[in-house]
Amino acid sequence: MAVPNVLKVIASELLTRHPRKRLPEPHLVMDDAAQVQAFLEAGSERGSLAPLYVFNTALASPLIRPGDLVVDLACGPANQLAQIAAVNPDARFIGVDLSPEMLKRAEGVAQRHNLSNVEFKVSDLSKLGRFADRSVDVLISTLALHHLPDRSTLVDSFIEFARVLKPDGRVYFSDLGCLRSERAVAEFANQYADRQPEVFNVDYLNSLLAAFGLADFRLAIQPLGSRVRLYSTFVVPYLMVVKSPDPVVLDEVRTQRIQSIERTLPAHQKADLRLLRMFFRLGGLKC
Repeated sequence: MAVPNVLKVIASELLTRHPRKRLPEPHLVMDDAAQVQAFLEAGSERGSLAPLYVFNTALASPLIRPGDLVVDLACGPANQLAQIAAVNPDARFIGVDLSPEMLKRAEGVAQRHNLSNVEFKVSDLSKLGRFADRSVDVLISTLALHHLPDRSTLVDSFIEFARVLKPDGRVYFSDLGCLRSERAVAEFANQYADRQPEVFNVDYLNSLLAAFGLADFRLAIQPLGSRVRLYSTFVVPYLMVVKSPDPVVLDEVRTQRIQSIERTLPAHQKADLRLLRMFFRLGGLKC
């Protein structure tokens, strides 16, 4: 998002006296073929989500060690998962999603990137019965938690996350934050409207309307205790991150892989990435 747009959002949020109410997603599972294709394209190398994906990969990778089992909750078409898995080839990844249509596309993405360290399972992110207690090294989730129907389900999901994580398990979750004003939501929803299919613009609007707030996440993360911290963008929490401390310093090989991906971004997306990093740094997150 460009600086003028961010300034409009900040002004709108600070001037709003009566915050809007959260509106849950109309469909909790995205399985319409057109929706899935639009999301796949938005997360491609030139798609509108590319700067956010590079940001997530850079922050999630220091949590991953060789041999780790990493589970991506609600992985969707796996553009984000494929990028993280390519940067961390010595770890094992399982992407779970409730949509068979999404997982069909995810298999194709993994094959296109020649990834041998990724597999996919149909599963609800809030019910991880296929994973034993204390069996997962790292949980990641990006742009997915807002699909949960309500705060109670969000809280129950974090109890489930705590169950499957190993004692030294780590977490990286990134999601939209709840904007207070309708005008700010519209500003975000329309920022790339001319570059994306209409079906994605509608889905993005619905996602913004369904985002949880800081108070929701502060309550939800309690089962994870001191192993995570909650961060948000400065002044206006339009994006949030739940993250564990890094167990290792990112090595030179993985750093170069991430930098190589970043160099492929066009100029306007590099500017978006710089802005995103700046607002998170001002919010206390080292990135």
